[in-house]
Amino acid sequence: MSLIVTDSQPRKTDFIVIGLALFAIFFGAGNLIFPPYLGMTAGDQWPIAFGCFVLIDVIITCLGLFALNRAGGSNAAIEGTLGHRAGLLLNSAAVLCTGVLIASPRTAATTFEMTITPIFGDAVPLLPFSIVFFAVVFALTVRQSKVVDIIGKVLTPLLVAAIVVLVVVGIVSPLGPIGPATSPTVAQDGISAGYQAMDILCIAGFAVLLQDAVVGHGFRDRKAQLPVVAKACIVAAVLLTLIYGGITYLGATASLTLDPHLTQAQLLVQITRSLLGGAGVILLGVIVGLACLTTAIGLVGASAAFFERATGGRLRYSVGVTIAIIISVLICNLGLTNIINLASPVLAVICPPFMITVMLLLFVNRIHSTWVFKGAAGGALVASVIIALHTTFGIWSAVEQWPLYSFGFAWLPPALLGAVAGWMLSYAFGYQHDLIEDPVQKIEQVEHAEEPFADEVSTLEDERGKGKHAAPIPPAPRPAVHGGHLR
Repeated sequence: MSLIVTDSQPRKTDFIVIGLALFAIFFGAGNLIFPPYLGMTAGDQWPIAFGCFVLIDVIITCLGLFALNRAGGSNAAIEGTLGHRAGLLLNSAAVLCTGVLIASPRTAATTFEMTITPIFGDAVPLLPFSIVFFAVVFALTVRQSKVVDIIGKVLTPLLVAAIVVLVVVGIVSPLGPIGPATSPTVAQDGISAGYQAMDILCIAGFAVLLQDAVVGHGFRDRKAQLPVVAKACIVAAVLLTLIYGGITYLGATASLTLDPHLTQAQLLVQITRSLLGGAGVILLGVIVGLACLTTAIGLVGASAAFFERATGGRLRYSVGVTIAIIISVLICNLGLTNIINLASPVLAVICPPFMITVMLLLFVNRIHSTWVFKGAAGGALVASVIIALHTTFGIWSAVEQWPLYSFGFAWLPPALLGAVAGWMLSYAFGYQHDLIEDPVQKIEQVEHAEEPFADEVSTLEDERGKGKHAAPIPPAPRPAVHGGHLR
């Protein structure tokens, strides 16, 4: 769904319209599978798991959106504070996760488990389905189709309506009593699910759309824009919290009723079957399947566009689309559960430095050295690698004694120490005021001095269309995000 740029006179209620559209962009079909599973494993502690999930996927993401707009740009602000190459590397990692390695193959795997399997059973194997799924993605990504955009705009309200009906029925007639937690790490599970949603990695693209929408509604003065941005983020955050809270509660009511060995997608299907019957499963499956298809189209196209810009046109858009499709087919056939499990340590490493960077951008007017940002991101990265290695292989039990480990934030103290160390070193080497200028202006100067790189990470949510490629090195197309779905 577009953020509805109307180029009209500003009105006091415009923030509501922008906030509703921002909610539609956040609310991706692929993210629906995580809150119910959190609720089932957390049992009577579901509010804790849900709170941790919302902290990452809603609160920090919305704060990051505001911080990026306040800092004057999208990923240009990140590259301007971390340094051009380090920022580009972090942004590239985010795009690879959201558009190639995790989110894109996960859309097909989710469609298979929520749409194909409930309707056709074992008659359709995953491999041929994934080939057909991504063949359609390829055809509609290489040459943009307005049909996809139209379908996407219809699917968002349908998906929301279906979930609202499901939640209301589940509250009126609960599946069963809420049992005790079956997971010993409820808070960490919530944090991990927030990482899996990957909204935090998409905020640079979200920031581009949000800025365009605010300007399009007539708020051209910078001071007038920020209150609108803040209020729109609050509207989106409240709606997302209500929706995610409802389906987390549904999962909690299933903790003693449904098979605890169900996968994330299977659990949502069974909850739907128990509350709405077989017809409800088919309806939700079709809506989710089409939404995931439009999501994959936006993700693949945006990733190809980003890397065309990042390589100065050397990696052509069509080649990038082809590579992303091939990789997505291969990873999709690992199955949804394996994709989620393999993604956990990767996201646990990438998300913390991204989060601490955008959080520090809230204080960009008070932080005058890039070394503070670099130290914080470096500390978060090193700590996250150590934590991920221990979580995956159990190599260093002392990590569990780190502060905030039980809450999933053990990387935060090292990040803050890194920020302090960076601040001290900036004075020692005379770089205490190297961030006086606007971060966006700073990165633009670097880009003009070197070869062109992407100045807006993720075209992940831009709906201005791909356009035609012109030789020798055109600006990369900015593919539409169909239906407001990115995951």
